[in-house]
Amino acid sequence: MNGSVPSLLSPENWPFSLEFLPQRAYMVGGAVRDAILERTREYLDLDFVLSSDAVQVARKIATHYTAGFVLLDPQREIARVVFPDATVDFAQQEGDRLETDLHRRDFTVNAIAYNPHTQEIIDPLQGYVDLQQRVLRMISPANLEDDPLRLMRAYRQAAQLGFTIELDTQTAIRSLASHIIKVAPERVRTELSYMLANAQGTPWIVKAWEDGLLVPFFKDATKESVILLPVLDKAASQLGEIWQQLGVELAQYIRDTVKTTWLGIAKLACLVNPEPETAETQLTQLTYSRAEIKAVTTALRLLPQFKEPVMSLREQYFFFQEAGFVFPAIAVLAVAYGTSAQVISDSDLLRIYAPFITRYLNPDDLVAHPTPLVSGRDIMLALNIPASPLVGKLLTEIAVAQIESKVSTAEQAIEFAARLLVDNPTADK
Repeated sequence: MNGSVPSLLSPENWPFSLEFLPQRAYMVGGAVRDAILERTREYLDLDFVLSSDAVQVARKIATHYTAGFVLLDPQREIARVVFPDATVDFAQQEGDRLETDLHRRDFTVNAIAYNPHTQEIIDPLQGYVDLQQRVLRMISPANLEDDPLRLMRAYRQAAQLGFTIELDTQTAIRSLASHIIKVAPERVRTELSYMLANAQGTPWIVKAWEDGLLVPFFKDATKESVILLPVLDKAASQLGEIWQQLGVELAQYIRDTVKTTWLGIAKLACLVNPEPETAETQLTQLTYSRAEIKAVTTALRLLPQFKEPVMSLREQYFFFQEAGFVFPAIAVLAVAYGTSAQVISDSDLLRIYAPFITRYLNPDDLVAHPTPLVSGRDIMLALNIPASPLVGKLLTEIAVAQIESKVSTAEQAIEFAARLLVDNPTADK
């Protein structure tokens, strides 16, 4: 490698002092790769290999800095130190020499080491050349077979880095694709989540499906459903241009603790079985969270209704009540399906869904965001009835009457509920 050592590798940027590392300690992996590419990270994630005492060094650093300590693999001697703004892994070197360790890694661009004591870059596999050419090249097919997750990781890293996959590497991945079933489903889900996060990942999800890596986990995905993924990206872009807030919501995580966006939920809905119950089973097997599973199954259940959006106010009310925060995913799915069908133009398609999107985005719209005129307690006190499912039914009917302009005050709401009880005396039975 020519040129100066990237400043991003400097120990000055670490959360601990260089003096804690023995002489034969090297930074390896993604941090070295990204530093050479001048890719900065919001959260520092460093990996070191040590010729000896890796766990002891990690424990000493964690104790000195009052940081978190996790023994990841006692057999292979891998430990993690967790700082507020960084995670640092320490692993025992595989083999007697650093070069032996580097030769056991996945791709050449991840097999570059940095000696922080001498500021030397060690690159026995010419990973720097592949970085310059923006290509992922395997070190050997055997290395991919040793950990089949590396097959999926190739697509994820290509997506994240904007790289291509070298031809022989691509051929090897296809030939080894059946080995992916040996990988724990949650590890596959993690790699897939990175690719679901943005449009750069979409072509690689399609490629992973075509090459057989996703088939064991999404048995019901078809060519027609998979080619919807790039259409979803286009639909999301179109919707965001017209309704900026909708575009913002599509890019948001469904929860702070669940790193899947609403657009990612829509993409998952294209990969699973269209029947919500079967989709739930598939997503459960991939260890998706309850929030993600509910979002996907809600989108699948409501999509057929929304694709033919001729609904009365009452039907719209129930639709929005059930859709809730999942609405952006449903909307982008409906537009994508309409676009792929090519029955009408994109502009006409957007006009069809515009009234529903406008309702959803208007916090004062009573159909999408009802504001109760009365509470359940108000109903029970005014009509002298006990707590029961009947109270919920009356509140629902009041909400519908409100959007139909039949009631507009609390007094009118109570009178309306009273009339319902008179007209339907057995409603609670």
